[in-house]
Formats: sequence, structure tokens, C-alpha cells
Amino acid sequence: MRNTVFRRLMADEFGEIRAETIARDHVLSSLGGRTVEEALEAGQEPKQVWLAICDAFEVPFERR
Repeated sequence: MRNTVFRRLMADEFGEIRAETIARDHVLSSLGGRTVEEALEAGQEPKQVWLAICDAFEVPFERR
């Protein structure tokens, strides 16, 4: 998954503003205690980050 696809999925699921806030501020233990932005900057695959977000926010399977 490309970063642009990841960003689009985030915006579609949470709205643009909330998606940016989640990516910047929400720390996920499944990402090693990092935020989305920190995980992506550290080189974690966007698909892995997306799945972590889906688990944390209980995104329905059909939108994962």
C-alpha cells in the first residue's frame, strides 16, 4: 500500500481533520508505542499501520 492510499483511507474513514489528529497524536501500542506519523517515519509499512488503526478503532472488516 502506498502512503497516498493510506492517507485516503484515513480521510475516508475519519474525515480529513480527525484523520490528521489521529495520525499525529494517537499513540498505538501495536506500533511500538508510536503515533502513526512516527511509525511511518520509522519505515513501517502503511498497510501495517492501517491495520493497527483498524484494530484500535474497530473499523469494520469490509473497510479494512
